[in-house]
Amino acid sequence: MLFQANTTELFNVRDLQLIAPELILTVCACVALVMEVVLPYRKSRVVGYFALGGIALAAASLLVLGWPALQGSEEGSAFVLSGFYDTIRVDGFAVVFKLIFLVAAALTVAISLRYLDIEGEQRGEYYALVLFATTGMMFLASGYDLIVLYISLELMALTFYVLVSFTKRERRSNEAGMKYFLLGAFSSGVLLYGMSLLFGVAGSTNLGDIGRSVAEAYGGMAGGVAWAVDIRPLLLLGMIALAAGLLFKISAVPFHMWAPDAYQGAPTSVTAFLSTGSKAASFALLARIFMEALGAMSADWTPLLGLIAALTILVGNWAAVTQVNSKRLLAYSSISNAGYLLLALVAGNAYGYTGLALYLVVYTFMNIGAFGVIISLRRRGIIGDEVEDMLGLAQKAPGMALMMAIFMLSLGGLPLTGGFIGKWFLFGGLVQRGDAEGKAWYYWLAAWAAINTVVSFYYYARFIRAMYLGEGAGDARPLSLSPALRTALIVCVIGVVASGVYPQPFIKMAQMLVSTLNVGGVVALR
Repeated sequence: MLFQANTTELFNVRDLQLIAPELILTVCACVALVMEVVLPYRKSRVVGYFALGGIALAAASLLVLGWPALQGSEEGSAFVLSGFYDTIRVDGFAVVFKLIFLVAAALTVAISLRYLDIEGEQRGEYYALVLFATTGMMFLASGYDLIVLYISLELMALTFYVLVSFTKRERRSNEAGMKYFLLGAFSSGVLLYGMSLLFGVAGSTNLGDIGRSVAEAYGGMAGGVAWAVDIRPLLLLGMIALAAGLLFKISAVPFHMWAPDAYQGAPTSVTAFLSTGSKAASFALLARIFMEALGAMSADWTPLLGLIAALTILVGNWAAVTQVNSKRLLAYSSISNAGYLLLALVAGNAYGYTGLALYLVVYTFMNIGAFGVIISLRRRGIIGDEVEDMLGLAQKAPGMALMMAIFMLSLGGLPLTGGFIGKWFLFGGLVQRGDAEGKAWYYWLAAWAAINTVVSFYYYARFIRAMYLGEGAGDARPLSLSPALRTALIVCVIGVVASGVYPQPFIKMAQMLVSTLNVGGVVALR
C-alpha cells in the first residue's frame, strides 16, 4: 500500500496524519513548558505524569497509523506511507523503531520522577526536553531525506547536550555536558560533509534518488558505467565521512571516547535514556542511509563495519573489566553492545535485521532496568553508583537484587533471557552470510563476538557477586521506591524474561523491519 502526497498542492492535510505521533509529542512538550511556569513550586511531578500521558497518546496514534505493518500479513509487508514530497516515509522499519523510542521515553520519565526529587532538580523543562528528544528520534526513523534526517538528528542531539548537564550544581555533569557538546558538534560537521558529498554526486537529498545514482555508479543500471569511474572516489569519501559521524553517535570505536565520561557525569536517568533511545535512533539513521542510499556500495562498507564491530566489541568488553563505577562500567558495556548491533548491518540479511530490532527492544528493557536499580540506591548522602554500593543488596532488598541479576544475565546473553535471543539472531545472521558468500571472515567475526560475550559475563557477574556474596557496611535503611519507578522496573523485568522464554511475539515485531527489505541489504521500497 503506497500513499503519495499530491505534489501539486503546497499543503496536504493528509500528510499530517503521517506525523501525528510527532505532533502530539511536540504539543505536549510545549504544554509541559507552560505547566512549569503555571504550577506552584515543587509541583513539577505533575508535569512528569502529563508527559507519560502524552507518550501514551502518541503510541496510540502510532499504532492506529501503523497497524497494517504490525499485522505481519502480505499487505503489511508492502505497507509504505509517503508524504511531504517523499521526505517522510512510514513503513515497518519506522513503526518498529518509533515504538522502541516511545517505550524508552516512557520508562525514562518513570524512573526520573524519584531521581529528580532526590537531586532537587524536579523541573518541568526536563520532561519537555525528553519529549523533544523523542520527537527528533521518531523523525530519524521515518525521514527519507538528508535534510530531514540531519535536522532530526540535531534536535535529538541538542536536547541531550542540555539533559547531560541538567544537574547544574554538579561539576561532573557540567564537564560531561561540555565534552559531549564539543565532540558531538565535531561529529555533526563530519556527518554533514558526508551528506554534502552525496548531494553533490546525486543532485538530490532524497535517499531514493541517491540510491539510484549510487547503483548507476556501481554498474547497477545500464548507461551508468561510463561516468562511474569519476564519482566512485567521491562516493567512498562521502561514505567514510558519514560512517565517522554516525559511529560517533552510537559510540563505536574509535569514536567512543565521549561515552564513559558522559554516562558517568550525566544524571542517571539521562544516562539510561542516552544509552537506549539515542543509540536506537542512531542505528535507525545508520541503517536508513547505508541500506537505502548506499546499498549498492555494500561490498565497500561491509568489511569496514566488520572491522569496526570487532574492535568495538573488544575495547568495550575488556575496558569494562577494570571499572569500579557502575555507570562507567555500563558505559563500556554500551560500547560493546554497539559492536554487537553493528553485526546486523555486516550480515545484511533478514536474520541479522531481525536481530537488530529484537536486540534493541530487549536492550532498552535491560539497560533502563539496570539504571533504575542504580537510581533506587540513590538516597540523601549516598550516591549509589559504585559497584560496592550494591554489597549485601540481596539481604536488604531481595526483589531488587533479583531484578538486577536478571538484567545483568540478560546483558551477558544467558539463555532464557531476551539478550540471548537477540545475540542468537545477530550471530546467526553472520553465519548465514558466510554460508551464502563462502567467506570465512564472517565465521571468524561471529566466533570473535561469541568469545567476547563470555568475557562480558565476568564484569556482569561482579554485580551479582556483590549483591549475594558481599556484606553491606553502609546505610541499612530500606530502599524507598516511587510507584512509577517500581512499575518501570517490573515492566523491564517482564520484557526481559518474556522475550527470552516466549520470544515469538517479539520476533514477529522485529520481522516487521525486515518485511520491507530484501536479503541482500537493499531496501525494496522503490
